[in-house]
Amino acid sequence: MKNKGIVVFIVILVAIILLIVIRDFRSTKPGNQAENQYEYNVDEFKLVDPNLIIYKETKNFKLSMKHPSAIAFSNRLIYAAGDSLLQIIETNGKLHSEILLKKHPACLAVSGQTIFIGFNNSVATYQNSGGLIKDWGLIEKKSVLTSICAVENEVFIADAGNRKVYRYSPEGQKKGEFEGKHEEEALHGFIVPSPYFDLAVNLEGELWVANPGNHSLENYTYDGTLRGFWENSSVKTDGFSGCCNPAHFSFLPGGSFVTSEKGLVRIKIYKPSGEFLGVVAPPDKFEEDGEAPDVAADESGNIYALDFDKKMIRLFEPK
Repeated sequence: MKNKGIVVFIVILVAIILLIVIRDFRSTKPGNQAENQYEYNVDEFKLVDPNLIIYKETKNFKLSMKHPSAIAFSNRLIYAAGDSLLQIIETNGKLHSEILLKKHPACLAVSGQTIFIGFNNSVATYQNSGGLIKDWGLIEKKSVLTSICAVENEVFIADAGNRKVYRYSPEGQKKGEFEGKHEEEALHGFIVPSPYFDLAVNLEGELWVANPGNHSLENYTYDGTLRGFWENSSVKTDGFSGCCNPAHFSFLPGGSFVTSEKGLVRIKIYKPSGEFLGVVAPPDKFEEDGEAPDVAADESGNIYALDFDKKMIRLFEPK
């Protein structure tokens, strides 16, 4: 009798275990899972109040490139790089000229009649007519160049691989470098979790650098001393969210910032002081989980966005 009781107990125990396994299996099938109350949902932040949208898309130009990488606006022309190619495009979308490059470009800048092209870890300069001026060669072996800016006698290069900003002459002579740590209150330095690290000089000659991991834009002297900064960490429309934003930025003629974000892909405008002004293009204008568009602006305040996912240049004009 004792052995019989043990057998009955084991049979009952096995039956209970089987019931638990079957129930768990059914509950984890698609459509049967309980809602995760801890899941962070950003869908509500994709919606933007129409009153905040102060620009409208007026035209776009489809590119022939498979892998566009950078955009600039100068000399009343649009410069688009990608695929080992630089295309110079008129504002009506007509191709003006093309320049073949030695390899895939990462970033570009135009100053006067000189075009500066940053590759993964090197820089070269070209004439507007297409001729190579000079190959600067390797910047640093581990460099991942993400932005270049040229103004008068200065060229600044952002290196996401080494989290540094380099200062060069237009002829390719290195003048210095800095890591964003020249002031005691800036001990964090440049926080660059991914290859999004932008810089630009405004019409007042001020050098600004995005610190994407800190959701900030920082103003430096040319030798790398921090002068000031503003930051806005928020998933809401007026802030920057995710691991690394703003991904790209540029300036309007009056000094306001045009910013572009990854994650919640959107383009926005901020006053020179950092105060939010409005939205150029909300998330529903872009592919979900797409890349942050590179941005440039002309002298009239129109914004040219390089949409990497749709492989086109999109023009946004003030409403």
